Amino acid sequence: MMLQLESKKLIFKPFEMTDAQSLFEMDRNPNVHKYLWQQPIQDIEDVKIGIKKVLEQYEKNKIGRYSTILKKTGEFIGWTGIKFINDHKENGNTNFYDYGYRLDERFWGQGYATEATFFWLEYAFYQMKIKELNAYTHFENKASNHILKKCGFQFIETYIASDNVSWNWWKIIK
Repeated sequence: MMLQLESKKLIFKPFEMTDAQSLFEMDRNPNVHKYLWQQPIQDIEDVKIGIKKVLEQYEKNKIGRYSTILKKTGEFIGWTGIKFINDHKENGNTNFYDYGYRLDERFWGQGYATEATFFWLEYAFYQMKIKELNAYTHFENKASNHILKKCGFQFIETYIASDNVSWNWWKIIK
């Protein structure tokens, strides 16, 4: 059973199918997808397939991205968390823990991504006992690159991924 977790302003809960509509609303926004490799979602069924994959990750790897909720209002603000990457290579790497997040545009610039990042770093290092965590961001995504740097990630390199786009590779070691 996956736990519900909390930081000062946020609740992190395992995804459920009941999150599909909120996730769909976020993922159909072109601004949310500006620095991502896929186009905005057009069909809620694609969201449900994605949630099923996350549920499988919970079962297989005991971790995955979490639905992220604003405590004071109960609103879904996006997803955050740690994922074990073992289904593909990223920058020549596989079998690694990846930190990531995606927030609904209405919640950008309010410190929630930073709060979530600090929370998940502490969780990774002190609860999961992970020694190293990676992240990757679109090289032009100034906000996400800034957040990772502010939270202690070290920029390693820029690489060209299979989508022929430049991505920044980040790492933090306990």
